[in-house]
Amino acid sequence: MSLLDFLSQLLHNPMLLASTLLILGVILVNGWTDAPNAIATCVSTRAIGVRQAIIMAAIFNFLGVFVMSAINSKVAYTIYNMVDFGNDPKTALIALCAAMAAIVIWATAAWYFGIPTSESHALIAGISGAAIAIQNSMKGINGAEWRKVLWGIVLSTALGFLMGFVVAKIITGICRDKNRLKTEKFFSGGQIAGGAAMAFMHGAQDGQKFMAIFLLGAALSNGNAGATDFDIPIWLMVICSLVMGLGTSIGGYRIIKSVGMDMVKLKPYQGFAADLSSSLCLLISSVTGIPVSTTHTKTTAIMGVGAAKRISNVNWTVVKDLVLTWVCTFPGCGILGFLMAKLFLIMFA
Repeated sequence: MSLLDFLSQLLHNPMLLASTLLILGVILVNGWTDAPNAIATCVSTRAIGVRQAIIMAAIFNFLGVFVMSAINSKVAYTIYNMVDFGNDPKTALIALCAAMAAIVIWATAAWYFGIPTSESHALIAGISGAAIAIQNSMKGINGAEWRKVLWGIVLSTALGFLMGFVVAKIITGICRDKNRLKTEKFFSGGQIAGGAAMAFMHGAQDGQKFMAIFLLGAALSNGNAGATDFDIPIWLMVICSLVMGLGTSIGGYRIIKSVGMDMVKLKPYQGFAADLSSSLCLLISSVTGIPVSTTHTKTTAIMGVGAAKRISNVNWTVVKDLVLTWVCTFPGCGILGFLMAKLFLIMFA
């Protein structure tokens, strides 16, 4: 579908317009709650200014979406086929819109309190709750795709922490006898590259997830409830990246402060270690088609980096708040998606 064709359909299809606005709203919220994690460390150590980091994040988000979609769209297919909204395109689209509304409400509340909730998990929970609501049973859930999500939780927490710990230890050993001023200068530059790599991988992971939902909404609004294959147009990649960048510029500082400043006081080499380890973890997940949380991966990598020097370096009070939010996201956003779907079906079906 070309951009002109899509815009023409928007003017004549109110349901497509409604679903598009809601999905763009979710992408915007992802930009101000999730994308800032990619640049939190390089901003907190003052390797780069906030405005420049946001511009860099927007550019590399797009590149991540574009390159990974061209090479490997497994993450998008996993999300696209995760739930079954039934055979009625109209009610399916209503349920999808309800799920998007639930995600916006959940993520906005978390942002207000400065907690970097996972939009990936909110998305998965929201559409799953809506699918259960429309099917009135667990038939709406694709168990095979959900197993990938469970593997993703392991990757984004255990592996993120472990890789952060190990990479920080390796860097400390290599630089033990080096000139401190020279190494700090090197790692400050390395952090900018690390932040760019994280933004790239954020686009590769989260960009694909939300574009898959966007295309699902477009298919349903055109009466196609059985579409299982799709191509991601370049104009959609551009729009997704721009809206994410706008979201980051609106509200990113709260999350940057929580992740990059409050949880662990980072030095340049630690920020570089966190970016490198979390980028590698996200690359492994994207290539294998496992949808992971960029928030979980980055924050657990930062925890691992902080713990590598001293366990007390980590502010475990902040960690407790983060973990509580993560644990609550699946049931909380799932129930909210279920209730919003029931409400929307009563109002609009």
